[in-house]
Amino acid sequence: MTDNTDVAGLIGKMPEARILCVGDLMLDRFVIGAVDRVSPEAPIPVLEVKDETAMIGGAGNVVRNVVAFGASAVLVSVIGEDAAGAELSALLDATAGADARLLQLKERRTTIKTRFMTGGQQLLRADYEAERPLSEEDCERLFEQASGALTDCGALILSDYGKGVLTSELIRDLIDLAERAGKPVIVDPKGADYGKYRGATLLTPNRDELRQASGMVTDGDEAVTAACREVISACGVGGVLATRSEQGMSLVQGDTVYHLPARARAVFDVSGAGDTVAAAMASGLALEAPAPLAAHFANTAAGVAVGKVGTAAAYASEILAAMHEAEFITGEAKISTLASARDKVEGWRRQGRRVGFTNGCFDLLHPGHISLLDQGRGACDVLIVGLNSDDSVRRLKGPNRPAQTENGRASVLASLSSVDMVVIFPEDTPLGLINALKPDILVKGQDYTIEDVVGAKEVQSWGGKVILAEILDGHSTTETLRRMAC
Repeated sequence: MTDNTDVAGLIGKMPEARILCVGDLMLDRFVIGAVDRVSPEAPIPVLEVKDETAMIGGAGNVVRNVVAFGASAVLVSVIGEDAAGAELSALLDATAGADARLLQLKERRTTIKTRFMTGGQQLLRADYEAERPLSEEDCERLFEQASGALTDCGALILSDYGKGVLTSELIRDLIDLAERAGKPVIVDPKGADYGKYRGATLLTPNRDELRQASGMVTDGDEAVTAACREVISACGVGGVLATRSEQGMSLVQGDTVYHLPARARAVFDVSGAGDTVAAAMASGLALEAPAPLAAHFANTAAGVAVGKVGTAAAYASEILAAMHEAEFITGEAKISTLASARDKVEGWRRQGRRVGFTNGCFDLLHPGHISLLDQGRGACDVLIVGLNSDDSVRRLKGPNRPAQTENGRASVLASLSSVDMVVIFPEDTPLGLINALKPDILVKGQDYTIEDVVGAKEVQSWGGKVILAEILDGHSTTETLRRMAC
């Protein structure tokens, strides 16, 4: 049996892992709005569009999860010569830790899944896709890319969405390649015929997929175990990690049978949860972790992912926080990098939540700060605090400031119930952070005018609002430090 200390140690080693992922790449687009009326043309709701976002989906979401854990990844896949393909390529180029080696095919359209959202729920999904298998020549080109990349990778993931990239012949060749190299192969499978994955180290079907592939019932631990053993025997694979929604996961591999309870506190969207599981198992096995430990890591990561809306990555800090109930650990999880912050903000926005933002040095927290933060949180659903780094505070306040380090200041802010996220920024102003996160509400004190607030013009340009909070008299960090020095 593993514990949280083992998982924390595994996460600490993630920068040493590099994963190769081959499979179906797609663009996940989200159209977010409000429904207030029924169309006069037909008995259907009218969605008033408020925002649109796009994310990397399919095999690309596997890669997003790998790099969110702190590892690195190589993605081998195909895109079309179209606008969606160009958008996917640009998104992958902007994903730190991801090396995308994409084959661009003129005659193939890029897969797009467009989800229309209201109130955090899907109203409709529209798919644009080509499911035609790749030609033998294109498969050979993909295999060459994968063969060149596998040498520097510790594991191979086959992300099969049934869109035609992973033909039976290419799957066989890739598994044989990994077996010769001594690298584990994790497969997120598709369809009922798992025989095409013969030789794989581990399959990660969900409960319904396991039922279809085994032809057996999958209700209860014993039934799931039996179905997993049937797949292992009939298909010649090393093991099965079955994801079972609210019933958790079951790992069956050799003599090992390991049932894990579900870790999610709240489930908003199961889209992409299988990607998270495959990414976590491959990352763990690439670091030569025992399969039960990798499964424990995957189970916790999946619990984080399903707590978000849309295809989402589980970041290392979020996984660590999910393993602990103590308030100070939860506070640490509020401290985000810019990449993690963007992901969280996109999820909040798809849930229909208003995102607020304020910023400052917050060197010694005093009642004036608390009042500002409380007022800011009262004007929105979630409040982000942009925190000046130590270097930027010294430039703004002088060589004797800050009195506390940026990590200390961030931890204090994160302990407050009014603060939902803290992001440290190195610049003198938060303008870059504001443009990256695009908050709906910008909060500053009444000692500013709206014209003087950094980011006010930008927030107003995308329909946001600037709020000037009341200032409590007699409170300032400079005055507090002066009195302490007396």
